[in-house]
Amino acid sequence: MTEATPTTMNRTVGRPANSAYRPREYLTEGEVEKLIETARRRGRNGARDSAAILLAYRHGLRAQELCQLRWSQIDLKHGRLHVNRAKGGQESVRPLRGPELRALRPLQGSSPYVFVTEGGTPVTTAWFLRMVQRTGAAAKMLFPVHPHMLRHSTGYKLANDGHDTRSLAHYLGHRNLQSTARYTALAPDRFAKFWQD
Repeated sequence: MTEATPTTMNRTVGRPANSAYRPREYLTEGEVEKLIETARRRGRNGARDSAAILLAYRHGLRAQELCQLRWSQIDLKHGRLHVNRAKGGQESVRPLRGPELRALRPLQGSSPYVFVTEGGTPVTTAWFLRMVQRTGAAAKMLFPVHPHMLRHSTGYKLANDGHDTRSLAHYLGHRNLQSTARYTALAPDRFAKFWQD
């Protein structure tokens, strides 16, 4: 009787790089507007979904920060938002502009949370992921989208608008400027004065 030796080998299965899934990790301002408009028209929770995308984009919110957002952090009368950052980031108070105020007012209800399910419970990060992915597909985006792309889109847009790295880092709640420097590296204007013919 011969003993069989196991023939299995241990090997690490790696995930392909993000570039294998999509050409970039941010959306342009026009693409975000298309996503918001598609969410508004999609399903019976369009007002909630479009407001979630708008706030995540305008304030560079992580999915967790958005899902845990409470009405006690929002002052609709004076147009202010208190952002509690996850991952030990810096908290801040920032203005809420007209589009955000108009998107938030209809969502007011009895829940202490801003974004809630039809059952009245707070939404989850898994919900936000699925909602953004489905909205991206419905908007016929050329590549798959995910919630963190909205945060990257914030950094990309503000860097392109010429905001300095330190202010941008504070706005996004980064503790390390290296996390913010990637957005300024993507700004197309940084090469505008090269090769002037």
